[in-house]
Amino acid sequence: LGVFLTCTYAAKEATKKTKKAKLYVPQIDCDVKAGKIINPEFIAKCPPGCQDVKYRVYGTDIYASFSSVCSAAIHSGIIDNAGGKILVQKVSGHSGYRGSFSNGVRSLSLPRWRESFLVAEGKPRKGVTYPSTLEYSSSKSTVVKSGKYFRLTFSRIHSYLSYQTSPVPTTQIATTTTTQTTTTTDPFTTTPKPTTTPVTTRTATAAAAAAAKSRPALHRVRDTAFRGTSTSSSNRNILRPSTGIQRQEPAAAFRKPAGSPVHLAMETDLWKPGLSLFDTGFSSKEELNTKPLESRSQGNPNCKVDLSFLIDGSWSIGKRRFQIQKQFLSNVAEALDVGSAGPLMGIVQYGNDPSTEFNLKTYANSKDIRNAIEKIPQKGGLSNVGMALSFVNKNFFSDANGNRGGAPNVVIVMVDGWPTDKVEEASRLARESGINIFFVTIEGAAENEKQNVIEPDFVDKAVCRTNGFYSINVPSWFSLHKAVQPLVKRVCDTDRLVCSKTCLNSADIGFIIDGSSSVGTGNFRTVLQFVANISKEFEISDTDTRIGAVQYTYEQRLEFGFDKYSSKQDVISAIKRISYWSGGTSTGAAISYASEQLFNKSKPNKRKIMILITDGRSYDDVRVPAMTAHQNGVIAYSIGIAWAAQDELEAIATDPDKEHSFFVDEFDNLYQFVNQLIQNICTEFNSQPRN
Repeated sequence: LGVFLTCTYAAKEATKKTKKAKLYVPQIDCDVKAGKIINPEFIAKCPPGCQDVKYRVYGTDIYASFSSVCSAAIHSGIIDNAGGKILVQKVSGHSGYRGSFSNGVRSLSLPRWRESFLVAEGKPRKGVTYPSTLEYSSSKSTVVKSGKYFRLTFSRIHSYLSYQTSPVPTTQIATTTTTQTTTTTDPFTTTPKPTTTPVTTRTATAAAAAAAKSRPALHRVRDTAFRGTSTSSSNRNILRPSTGIQRQEPAAAFRKPAGSPVHLAMETDLWKPGLSLFDTGFSSKEELNTKPLESRSQGNPNCKVDLSFLIDGSWSIGKRRFQIQKQFLSNVAEALDVGSAGPLMGIVQYGNDPSTEFNLKTYANSKDIRNAIEKIPQKGGLSNVGMALSFVNKNFFSDANGNRGGAPNVVIVMVDGWPTDKVEEASRLARESGINIFFVTIEGAAENEKQNVIEPDFVDKAVCRTNGFYSINVPSWFSLHKAVQPLVKRVCDTDRLVCSKTCLNSADIGFIIDGSSSVGTGNFRTVLQFVANISKEFEISDTDTRIGAVQYTYEQRLEFGFDKYSSKQDVISAIKRISYWSGGTSTGAAISYASEQLFNKSKPNKRKIMILITDGRSYDDVRVPAMTAHQNGVIAYSIGIAWAAQDELEAIATDPDKEHSFFVDEFDNLYQFVNQLIQNICTEFNSQPRN
């Protein structure tokens, strides 16, 4: 009995000592690369001063193994330049590493590498034994893979990596206990010696914590299909450093046993067709079933538009929702009936930066487009919509990319939640270029999330008009299929695509030219050149901007009306053929004549712009005719030369006078006002209310 009590006491004392034993954390240098450390998972302490360009880092969130471990930890926000403890986990190689600038460290991009690692806060995970001494591979060492040496990859890491541009083959293991053995060559001998690392038990839940790297601030995290329940816990919240605000889900959900239903729900990161998605009464099968339209080899001629989809490839959207988005695009492509005589469609995917998946001329029918959509991988990154709109405005709608010119340009922006950059300025420039911007927003910000939105009311600041026609708000990704037909109907309603109308293609411009004796033949030719130079800046056709001209002295003469010429070359030639008349100066009568002979015959959807050019005071009153023209919707610009009366110029011009009235002392200086006049016309056009 005494012996038994003695042994029991000794065992308890040993247990106490074991519990009190603290983990010894090995220190590593700034230049140590993850690939040089053999241990698959370890905790280490970084010294101060690792925030230096000489310590290279490759990747963002997930890093190539020949990156500096400590510099990667600073880049990810786990530690700062003062150093500290970090947890490192090795994972599979990756097909692409994206460079970025974060926390004072510039990481580089890399197309492919055989091994990666993740960095987290330096706290030990429950049930995991960490080495007190790290094992390094020397430059002469050779790592030999045998039947006893294999890298564990886990289902959640597999899910994380599958978000990347190209899938990486992995082995999914829910719960595994194994001893990893590596055979290394001693630098001083040729005899291999085995080195064994401690036995480690890992579960897919633990691996979820390892693979869960943070996304940048103000970027909402998506999760599983069932929002608001325990199954909706995001795998991206565990290792996230406190660098910003995101939606946090209960961490307890990650502590469920590996065999529990919740755990299995987390393991299943694929949306399964036929599975009831939420309790509103429809399933994913309904989403996939769209009524096939009658095929037209040349496309639907009643929907001739050049269309670019901006699709959300950010991390916030998640893998399942990205697949739902692609299915939506496929359904829209089928409903549009793409073809050379109908709509043409291209896709740009945005994340941190945008890239063209295919342009307008890549595919000429809906079937080919649907096949191409299926193959689009997810980019990842933020939701930089403003950058994507700038990219489309500058690059997408070009002749080289299949832009047809005669078809309205349409951009449909898909947004999960809200953008991570500002869209107002980029949208304005795109609209001014004639691009009709539609927004389809899915699962917008809840009340408690609105404080995270960078640009409140971003949709109204972006779309072509704020009357609701150009925006569709979808409450759930799983009801997105219901937006297919409403969206297609709006896009094909070309009469309402008003942003196709720009300051350069939507006006009837009437030139009222002073042909009085004081002008003279030489100066009259200078005036005609000025008129031609202005006309050259506009897009002229029977459906775009049209040009007309009246010459006046005491009398008036219609040189040509709006419907006379339908090409820029014909208009320029007609202007140059105008012959100098000579006579008195009855400017008031000329305004009345132009109102009747030109602007009364203007098309209802055209802006009526009068540009009057005179070199002297009028013999008759100009105020009443000008006021009548203004009341009839004519926007009047007056240009005075030499002896023109300033008070008359201001009376003729639309308010405000200083933006519609110009004066120059000599005919030869008229050219100076070409750009200013065009700019004022466009500024006024673009300042119209968007409702």
